[in-house]
Amino acid sequence: MLTSLRIKNFKAWKDTGEIRLAPLTVIFGANSAGKSSLGHLLLALKQTAISTDRKRALHLGDANSLVDLGTFADCLHGHDLQRKLEFELTWTMSEIMKVTNPLSPKAVFSGDEISLGVAISAGKAEQPEVDFLRYSLAEGHHEVLDVVFTKDAEAKLSLKSELYKLTRSTGRPWPLELPEKFYRISEASRARFQNADFLADFALATEKMLQGLAYLGPLRDYPKRIYPWSGGTPEDVGMKGEDTIAAILAADAEGRKLNRGRKYGLKGFSEFVAEHLVQLGVIHSFRVKAVAKGRKEYEVLVKTHAKAAEVKITDVGIGVSQVLPALVLPFYSPPNSIVWMEQPEIHLHPQVQAELADVFITATQAWEKGKPRNVQLIVESHSEHFLNRLQRRIAEGVISPEDVAVHFCTKAGEATEIKPLEVNLYGDIVNWPENFFGDEMADLTARTVAAMEKRNKLAKP
Repeated sequence: MLTSLRIKNFKAWKDTGEIRLAPLTVIFGANSAGKSSLGHLLLALKQTAISTDRKRALHLGDANSLVDLGTFADCLHGHDLQRKLEFELTWTMSEIMKVTNPLSPKAVFSGDEISLGVAISAGKAEQPEVDFLRYSLAEGHHEVLDVVFTKDAEAKLSLKSELYKLTRSTGRPWPLELPEKFYRISEASRARFQNADFLADFALATEKMLQGLAYLGPLRDYPKRIYPWSGGTPEDVGMKGEDTIAAILAADAEGRKLNRGRKYGLKGFSEFVAEHLVQLGVIHSFRVKAVAKGRKEYEVLVKTHAKAAEVKITDVGIGVSQVLPALVLPFYSPPNSIVWMEQPEIHLHPQVQAELADVFITATQAWEKGKPRNVQLIVESHSEHFLNRLQRRIAEGVISPEDVAVHFCTKAGEATEIKPLEVNLYGDIVNWPENFFGDEMADLTARTVAAMEKRNKLAKP
């Protein structure tokens, strides 16, 4: 799970400051305030990690990638190539990492939290190049191991650690190289030292974290009358939710069962999804059915209320098809995943927006195979109703304030600022920002004044 994020000189962000991330993180803010850029950077990191080009420090994207950020200059704040793109990620791992110094077997370093700090500048042909890379391993927020790669103004490279004695290899003086991608110390650089093989473990941990990142955008596919599925298992539901039905069918084929927590009964995946759709209040029943035996085409059938006829999803309001990917993704994603969603409440009635908060709370608390799934949700939203329900559940003790992080983005001249909102045990936001959801008081006042003026006019003979 990501626990903090900081970004400098990326798009609208000059410096986000440290952003606390919780199991359920919600980001609000004005349009074009830079909310989406936070997720887009993470997508760029993921597509870099899965790229076959080891020499490219940052894969900015193309027509076939997760996100297309344009040129490196397009990415930099103010399009200033003299600036460096910097970011720092901290995340907890599901398993303890242990590092033993082979030259001193009694020296064991272990921790479950990794921090990765990177600085990238424009190199040759204005392409991104790593200037700084730092890993640290911590246990209980106490740093136990670190390593720092730097490139100075004369392009001299160094690799050092304050908490671990790196010992030079004898014989051939292996030269240091630039990191592979933005996060991996190369094999040749590791070979310069007798006891630096553990650096590969940091790279693997980074790849594992990014592999567990799933994204759902704000624009989702329209419903279809027929959905093909040939038995494959999609990685997620797709950026537009295009693989949602295939994901449901794959999960059922694998016999996946989930429950809301230790005290709740297990249910099959499609049954679990249907239960939450009913909870949202958008339908009475939901099922995915093969068009005919032996066929690879499926239809989604729903009832809007108990006495209604069962119809295809294309024949009901668009809200069902739009919320379905947002509902399926958190439960379909593997345990310990990070799910980033933009505006999951689109096309939903205010009451359904409120109910969606309950579903997302459940998603962070759900169990599978007798263990907590530990799925993290990071949600960009404009919904006041979603926030109101979240505050209510905190007050009721359904979810603790520590498991929720709420942030508000606002424009500040050419840059953007992000402000953490403090939610107490009673669900109150103690530092409510001005005009968070518009100036409601100004609207009420203006309406009252207009009504009084109209009454005075009508009262005149």
